[in-house]
Amino acid sequence: IIPTILFVIFSRFSIRQETRYMLLGNALFSDLVYLLFYTLSAALNAARIHLPEKACVLLLFLLAMACCGGLFTAVAIVLDTYIAILFPLRYVVLLPPSRTKKIIVLLWMCSGAFPGIFFLVLSSTHSFVPCVLEMCSVPVIVILALNGTNAVKLCFWLSTLVIFLCLSLIFCCYAILYFKTKQSGIWEGVCSRASVTFLMHNTVLFFHFFPLLALFVESLLCINVVIRLQTGIWVSLTVFNILMILPKVLFPFLYGLRYREISASLKSIVRRKQLRLVS
Repeated sequence: IIPTILFVIFSRFSIRQETRYMLLGNALFSDLVYLLFYTLSAALNAARIHLPEKACVLLLFLLAMACCGGLFTAVAIVLDTYIAILFPLRYVVLLPPSRTKKIIVLLWMCSGAFPGIFFLVLSSTHSFVPCVLEMCSVPVIVILALNGTNAVKLCFWLSTLVIFLCLSLIFCCYAILYFKTKQSGIWEGVCSRASVTFLMHNTVLFFHFFPLLALFVESLLCINVVIRLQTGIWVSLTVFNILMILPKVLFPFLYGLRYREISASLKSIVRRKQLRLVS
């Protein structure tokens, strides 16, 4: 469904000129890239095809870049909603299509620079010991890296800090939106559009951030030797193979298909209705 929604967004001029749809397309593209490369990694491990060290590092970098792209785009979507609701008259001036394209390019630059700096630090300190392993499995490498050098642990804590900063920014935006619009009457009724939208956003963001929080808690337990290495690997396998894949599967259904323009375009493609003259 993700390539189909992307086709609808990029093939319709009226849709791809709106900020929310461009950000939605960028988020879906990040998820698609992550799913493709992670599936490739899992398939290679299942076939017992061993990657060279440089290929393993490149695969890890692309996965980290796609993951960061999805995370930063989620923050951009929340900020877009924040500006659209609180500044509706200035929204078109603040976020025109030309500026949105620049923001998307900036998001990808940050998504590449953020893991790129960490990978350079790990490479310069010769801390890529797990990548020498024959199996280039992301969960295994993450859990073994936490038992590695101080440079690896420093990168892990910095990554955790960035994730919590993004989560705090999203929470603050939603809290301000709720208290600013509480007296406007749009929250009346459980099935009101504001309540459903708020619930949908929270569900999507919960599924995006819960795996990262679970991985953070599991990493703390592993670092403090509360759980064994084998248990940590099993928990990491569960987080990466199920919990981190689940939101990327649910995102196009909970978020993408909810837009009337996208759902109507998809229905017209599937049904292929023909126009008939009415006398």
